[in-house]
Amino acid sequence: MTRDGGAPRYVSISVSREADARAAVEETLRGLDLSEACFLLAFVPVGLDLGEVAAALDAGAQGVPVFGCTTAGTITTQGYDSEALLLLAFPREHFRCASMLITPLNPLSMKTITRDVRAHATRFSRTAGWNRLALILADGLSKQEDLLVATLEAALGEVPVFGGSAGDDLSFRDTFVLHEGRFRRDAALLLLLETDLEFRGLGFDHFLPTDTQMVVTEAIPEQRLVLEINGAPAGIEYARIVGCPVDALSPQVFAENPMLVRQNMNYHVRAIHGAPGEHALSFLCAIDDGLILTLGRGKEILETLEAGLGVQGRRGEAPDFVLGFDCILRRLEIEQKNLGDEVSEIFRRHRVLGFNTYGEQHCGVHVNQTFVGVAFFEPGRRDYA
Repeated sequence: MTRDGGAPRYVSISVSREADARAAVEETLRGLDLSEACFLLAFVPVGLDLGEVAAALDAGAQGVPVFGCTTAGTITTQGYDSEALLLLAFPREHFRCASMLITPLNPLSMKTITRDVRAHATRFSRTAGWNRLALILADGLSKQEDLLVATLEAALGEVPVFGGSAGDDLSFRDTFVLHEGRFRRDAALLLLLETDLEFRGLGFDHFLPTDTQMVVTEAIPEQRLVLEINGAPAGIEYARIVGCPVDALSPQVFAENPMLVRQNMNYHVRAIHGAPGEHALSFLCAIDDGLILTLGRGKEILETLEAGLGVQGRRGEAPDFVLGFDCILRRLEIEQKNLGDEVSEIFRRHRVLGFNTYGEQHCGVHVNQTFVGVAFFEPGRRDYA
């Protein structure tokens, strides 16, 4: 069951495509009733002055906490957008929130984060009958999300963690999270949420493993850099395997020919985002010597998107809205295949709101080329995957 678009009941939405940062913030804030808001999420496109965005939000939000990040594109009520500032207001009647900034990410101390996160969760008193989840927004260039999300999953126990890595279109220069009126590098934002809404976690891609496997024979793990595959220069060997001239490797080629890693009987995407230097490959997820990679091949992306978003609540109803974290490499493939309008229409019908990421966090794993989200339903029992 899907809805025919329409406005959600349990989140308020405001969008601006103004090129001036202050004008964009002022327009979005005018579109929200802040008197009812517990907190705001701000997903910020490339091109807006971040200092002005932060100052304008701090001045205009009337004391309501604002969290967020920079993006590689937003998902608004009209689907994919590259220029829209998106603000989401979560009402106090149905949400409670406690924020924690985790910094620095590099170096990352598992012991310190575990201690601090557990203390943070303990201080956030529980509301009887309400459900708890966590959102994580991380600097998408920190190269620490794998260790970070595994640490959070262990520290929070039964509280499920969902999220995405901040982006900057496809520049790969600077990515930021927003906390307490400042955009910050080398940081992650942890939001503990309580809600009386039923929710369900989503996580899916559209790739199947092929019979083609390869082994990482030389890597620099801390840089997510692979120098050799099967004993040959990584870029040259990858290009040979996918049937592409090495000088034609591009984000589009990487998006359509991903590497998969098997973990706990499931395959997760380890996306390539570049071929720097002398035929090396740089990845958006953890990589190491001896890792076995499997070449992935895509399934029909529209069908898998419809199926993945076709979740239902306990009474068979569609979600009121879906908070979505969608990899920028998925969007690249979709646009390469001229499917952007169709995907945007699917997002509109399923009330998906969120942003395009440099990686996604789901079930304790940092993944790529995956749609991760949280579907929120009418108040009721918790149900998550």
